[in-house]
Amino acid sequence: MADERKISDDLDNPDDAGLRDILKGLRRVAVVGISDREERASHGIAKFLIERGLDVVGVNPALQEVLGRPVYPSLADVPGSVDVVDVFRRSETVGPIVDEAIAKRAPVVWMQLGVVNPEAAARARAAGITVVQDRCIFQEWLRLLGA
Repeated sequence: MADERKISDDLDNPDDAGLRDILKGLRRVAVVGISDREERASHGIAKFLIERGLDVVGVNPALQEVLGRPVYPSLADVPGSVDVVDVFRRSETVGPIVDEAIAKRAPVVWMQLGVVNPEAAARARAAGITVVQDRCIFQEWLRLLGA
């Protein structure tokens, strides 16, 4: 299929079939760097995921609740498991988040558009975690699954 291409080959992201599998398997997403400001991408994407029936938990030490959902100071503080750790933080801050994702045994770390950290990605992959870098989960959802 034409859309079954490898995206961002230099980042070693999953191909479209792999991304589709990730998105179809989502049940619980930790949004790291969630904002309570409606104009921020992390807020809008969390809302989009909630509207699709997903359990979204936020991670931001400055907040306690966003969109009626709990927000925790760190990924390590999130109770239970998550399917995807969706990262809305600067690239240079991703390392400790990935370390927490490894400790939590999260199956996927998804770094949003503009977020790339090859060293952290390599650590995550070495721990058996699927890594997506420099991709928007919202855009990929619309492209691969539709609205």
